Amino acid sequence: MVYVLASAAALCSAVAGILQRIGIETAPADDAMHLRLLTHALKRGVWVLGFVLLLGTFGLQATALRFGDLTVVQPVLTTEILFLIAILAVVFHRRVGRPEIFGALAIVGGLTAFIAAAHPADVKVIPGTHAWVLVTLVVVVAAVILSVAAQSGPRWWRATAFGAAAGALFAYNASLTKAATTLITGGWSHVFGHWEPYGIAVSGAAGFFLLQNALHAGPIAASRATMLMMNPVASVLIGAFVFREHLRSGAAFVVIEVIGLAVMLTGAFVLTQSPMVAGAALEGGQGELLGRPAVAHG
Repeated sequence: MVYVLASAAALCSAVAGILQRIGIETAPADDAMHLRLLTHALKRGVWVLGFVLLLGTFGLQATALRFGDLTVVQPVLTTEILFLIAILAVVFHRRVGRPEIFGALAIVGGLTAFIAAAHPADVKVIPGTHAWVLVTLVVVVAAVILSVAAQSGPRWWRATAFGAAAGALFAYNASLTKAATTLITGGWSHVFGHWEPYGIAVSGAAGFFLLQNALHAGPIAASRATMLMMNPVASVLIGAFVFREHLRSGAAFVVIEVIGLAVMLTGAFVLTQSPMVAGAALEGGQGELLGRPAVAHG
């Protein structure tokens, strides 16, 4: 059930990303890192629909984290790029070539190898204050540095940096969600008596804002590539070192885990850089989706 829920979350995220990219790409360039960007987006029905799907994504992800490990659920979300490829092929009539086939096989094979070798075991550990302070500091510093770096440079670089920052915050948000779902056993009053739910709201809003800047800054391929790679790597590290989720530690298992994760991330990178995704398929936005001529923006 955990894998089904995580895969469903990945599908919702892929559709939401496309709809929000279509809805936000027409915003003026100087709206970046300003609330005007969201004001513009809220006026676009297609963006609002994407936002609703994003809420559905969070619900599915939270449910998956309630019953599964952080080190399993977050890597499975990488399959979002597979759903993105399928949508581009069916809706945008893009041809699936060798890069797409190779990338898809690498993601599936790498993910399977990682989970089979790691065999994560959830021990229901709620991190202490020291662990939370440390991971919060690391994530916030990384997100700030990446956001500052995204203020200049070519469009693909700005989208990449914003995407990486959003990925780090989403991994942190998932860890807080995991902790909150563990607290549910004591009742909702017990949950809201802790700081984690409020941390979820703040980190989720910050990650969402950076994601919109990533979608606005440049090609969806660039932002999705770094976000999809940053999120699972950060989540696995947080799961293993903060939540003490047990991963098999024998030398052979560790090698397979590292290789599996590397193959999975390589597949995601290949897919986001393939002509099918990195090309003009989404650059035309809603116009191309509806069959009208594509319109270039900035």
